[in-house]
Amino acid sequence: MSETYNVTPENQILLNLLSGFYWLDEGLQSYIRARGWPTVTRPQSMVMANILMGVRYPSDIARRLGVSRQAIHATLKTMGEMDMVRLVDDPNNMRVKVVELTETGEAMRGDAQQAMALMTQELQRRLGQEAFAQTAATLAEDWGAPLSFTPEDVARD
Repeated sequence: MSETYNVTPENQILLNLLSGFYWLDEGLQSYIRARGWPTVTRPQSMVMANILMGVRYPSDIARRLGVSRQAIHATLKTMGEMDMVRLVDDPNNMRVKVVELTETGEAMRGDAQQAMALMTQELQRRLGQEAFAQTAATLAEDWGAPLSFTPEDVARD
């Protein structure tokens, strides 16, 4: 027999966080298009977010996004053709390439930051300043290492 799963906001938090991410990304995409930039796909947006967080090695971006290095290189190639990014030699290891924003990519980043500021203001309005500040502080905390499970941890009775 299967157990009844009682849906509550608390046990849907991960799905709600994902929905929030989609809300932000779609708003960002809308703003970028309205500013006259070419359409940016969600994978390209995720690559840009990682670059802005300081992740510059294609292999590290692939690992964080859970995709193959080949997929990231294909995405970077397209982004390079759009003049958003370029691969350059790592100054610490000339055998390795790192991703950097082009002048166009930097301009797009500036517009993306403006979009994020507007969406942040909207979230503050919708949630109220106190709830927004508490949520922002909580999400900014170090979440620690991801959980790791063994088959014994998840064994069924």
